[in-house]
Amino acid sequence: MNITSQFLRDKFLNFFKERGHAVIASASLIPENDPSVLFTTAGMHPLIPYLLGQRHPSGRRLTDVQKCVRTGDIEEVGDDSHLTFFEMLGNWSLGDYFNRQSIAWSYEFLTSKEYLGLDPERLSVTVFAGDDDAPRDEDSAAVWRECGIPSERIYYLPKKNNWWIAGTTGPCGPDTEIFWDTGKPACSDKCDPSCDCGKYLEIWNNVFMQFNRQADGTYLPLAQKNVDTGMGLERTVCVLNGYKSVYDIDLFAGALDKIQQLSGKKYDSDAKTTRAMRIIADHVRTATFLLGDPVGVVPSNVDQGYVLRRLIRRAVRMANTLDMPRLSLQQIAQVYIEVYREVYPELVANADKIIEELNKEEDRFSRTLAAGEKEFFKVIEHIPGKTVPGGTAFKLYDTFGFPVEMTVELAAENGYTVDVEGFRQKYAEHQAKSHAGSEQRFKGGMAEGGGIETTHLHTATHLLQAALRRVLGDEVKQKGSNITPERLRFDFSFSRPMTAEEIAETERLVNEAIRRDLPITCEEMPIEDARKTGAIGLFGDRYGEVVKVYTMGDFSKEICGGPHAQHTGELGRFVITKEQSSSAGVRRIKAELHK
Repeated sequence: MNITSQFLRDKFLNFFKERGHAVIASASLIPENDPSVLFTTAGMHPLIPYLLGQRHPSGRRLTDVQKCVRTGDIEEVGDDSHLTFFEMLGNWSLGDYFNRQSIAWSYEFLTSKEYLGLDPERLSVTVFAGDDDAPRDEDSAAVWRECGIPSERIYYLPKKNNWWIAGTTGPCGPDTEIFWDTGKPACSDKCDPSCDCGKYLEIWNNVFMQFNRQADGTYLPLAQKNVDTGMGLERTVCVLNGYKSVYDIDLFAGALDKIQQLSGKKYDSDAKTTRAMRIIADHVRTATFLLGDPVGVVPSNVDQGYVLRRLIRRAVRMANTLDMPRLSLQQIAQVYIEVYREVYPELVANADKIIEELNKEEDRFSRTLAAGEKEFFKVIEHIPGKTVPGGTAFKLYDTFGFPVEMTVELAAENGYTVDVEGFRQKYAEHQAKSHAGSEQRFKGGMAEGGGIETTHLHTATHLLQAALRRVLGDEVKQKGSNITPERLRFDFSFSRPMTAEEIAETERLVNEAIRRDLPITCEEMPIEDARKTGAIGLFGDRYGEVVKVYTMGDFSKEICGGPHAQHTGELGRFVITKEQSSSAGVRRIKAELHK
């Protein structure tokens, strides 16, 4: 029997729905008001406030399929298992059941003939070995033995293997991971699930969140114990069908067929071609979801836009190596829009934007490649000898986006070699600087999203949108926001630049609402009732059946899940620092709160 992705989605959600879990919708790929991460990289990100103790409108047992993007292993994409976009199946207990129930259900879902029917003899598990911060997880090991997993297939591993946290601070705890034996021989007598030889493939991770890691490295107990599980959709479908690669599953079939058709080459003709086609298939899928997200991203030189640009350009370069015609990426994107039409209708709704932005970026990069080639021939005229220095190769890469592989190829065609090692050193220095910047970005971690400054700035976005609608009209709708402890960035639909008078009036209205010290109240209600009350829903398809409605006096009423002040008078003076274009039909305001 061929197991499809939709079969697994349905089986998983129904299993937990039957066990009292509310099915909630996938959140945006762009974390809401969380400056610590660029993308939603795990199912837990949208649920951080509830893991920390806030009450979720849908209850204490939840299940979902969350869209995720991770680019830390982007260079590995093209092998059998790495992807930049993936779907994470998850079930959640917010202070309800804990490890015993979670493990028992996981084992039942995986091995019961009524559900996935996997052979329990091919399952191994890992549990936390314990350290100075937390004890050895004998409780989970005991439950696994009760389920039928023998002691010799239960492995105790350290924190680097069996402890889960997003960023460096926030909710965390020991986990137990479930592995499938692929049938490959053990690489040595010491081979275990922590080995990367390919014998063991992780298919499910159950995190038992008990602690809140502080910025000073200490661990405080959470007010409630939570369960956070994650099962990768693509990887599990691969395992269920006995495939060698995640790219063999149904979700990639149409895209790979289209790439073969456009290139005139066969997918498995040689390793280089296979890798190039996989990179194109993966990167175009991720770009399609980022461009089609309800919040939305466009290619740029900063933050999410930079990552999106890199993905598109890498796909373009691979398409060039396969001699694919110009503007091929949009044809592959159209395949994905159809594949996910029923599951993620936002791709259909934003299809025009997806195609337009892909075409624009492909055109732009084609000119970049041409400029890079021109620069290459300029610099080699002044190079003594026949070796292009690593620094020069890095400049071509960093300034012109010119891949080092292309520099090497051009150099060889013209009788030159490239100091690739020197390039790698320059690249490593660049990565170290970027990593340091990323660590600063993660400083404070997920918990920072609930800090007093970000709470006040988040509250101010409600007042800002209400003021904009008064000044510019009801066509104004939020298109995205990003909040740090220092400032807010608010994107909204509007077709022209605001005048100085409109900016001043918007600022005045917000400050007037702050001066009035309006009470901020929260009510939970069905989403249809919320709309009947006049509440604004910023991204309609990101909410569940029951929502929180925040009302700020007679000034603002919005559906929202973020942190808020108690009264508007807490905010201080609101100052708009910049109004500019964000993308076609979208304006951007940056603002601060001054005490």
